[in-house]
Amino acid sequence: MTDRLTIWLLNPYATGSHGAWARGYAANSRHTVRILAMQGYFWKWRMHGGAIELAEQARQLLAQGERPDVLCATSMTNVPTFLALVRRELGSVPVLLYMHENQLTYPPPPNTKRDLTYGAIQHLSMLAADAVRFNSAYHLRAWFDELPRLLKHFPDYNELPSVDLLQVRSMTLPLGLDLEPLDAYRLRGERKGPACILWNHRWEYDKAPELFLQALYRLQERGYDFTLALLGEAFVSIPPEFTEAQARLGKRIVQFGYLDARADYARWLWQSDIVVSTALHDFFGAAIVEALYCGCLPVLPDRLSYPQFIPAEMAGRCLYDSPEGLVDLLAAAIDNLAQTRATSLREVAAQYDWSIMAPRYDAVFEALLAREA
Repeated sequence: MTDRLTIWLLNPYATGSHGAWARGYAANSRHTVRILAMQGYFWKWRMHGGAIELAEQARQLLAQGERPDVLCATSMTNVPTFLALVRRELGSVPVLLYMHENQLTYPPPPNTKRDLTYGAIQHLSMLAADAVRFNSAYHLRAWFDELPRLLKHFPDYNELPSVDLLQVRSMTLPLGLDLEPLDAYRLRGERKGPACILWNHRWEYDKAPELFLQALYRLQERGYDFTLALLGEAFVSIPPEFTEAQARLGKRIVQFGYLDARADYARWLWQSDIVVSTALHDFFGAAIVEALYCGCLPVLPDRLSYPQFIPAEMAGRCLYDSPEGLVDLLAAAIDNLAQTRATSLREVAAQYDWSIMAPRYDAVFEALLAREA
């Protein structure tokens, strides 16, 4: 077995799934994973200047006598800048870039134009890394479909051959998740009462909550009996569509807003019957996987990363391709509530638990170090 490695994980945007992923791997790896992190604010500045702070943290660790065998940088890291700042100390250490997200296919806010600066930073980071891993096959395909269009924007020396070079060093390494701890909050006995529909996504434009809520209004107009757990985080203020939902859905809403305690969040996963996404983008789908693990039936767009979670024989019950299809699948799930509650995709989700994923990550870093030795 490979000797215990020291891995420095560079995470300049340590919030949400980025932060949970880093902490989860550090807690479950057989290697020593040191997280060099910054708070998850001001993402544009993190991509431009976060490497300065991370380099300073690296120097402090070096001064204490610690040195990494491998570096792992998240996709918010400006890898060329970081490496330039520590070139004397860490110039020979191999680097893996982990792509949580990308700024070429992430949908820009309404009425804004995409700033190509940030996709260009990620392209340069890939070139500087020795290996690249994407959190889903969908994400990998989406990036490389779009990357040539980014490079063609430039008047000369656009480095189109780098697309093939980067594809060779890029593979898929799914997100690891803390799923087994959710079992502690499992319900005793069967779920009862009307169908509980779960929304456990950020309250932001890229999750298209208005499409989800419009589907619920149509179910209500048809006389369907259901309750609604509106989880997820609003970062600045409550979007108006959620305030409208409070008025229109009233007592159907059994939980409204973000839950700080992981235990409270887990209990709602177990109490819910149907989990829904209407996302414009999702590079992996951690919230969906957590809900699947706790027994929810998924109703998801037939695109993005979601089809990977749905067995072919269940596609007709779980994947929709239009707003009307979303309403129809929700209605069918409520009409057949006993079947909905008896359906489980827990085993599909369980493969992403850290007990399985951490050894996979460890093997990737061990192989990278062996290759570069």
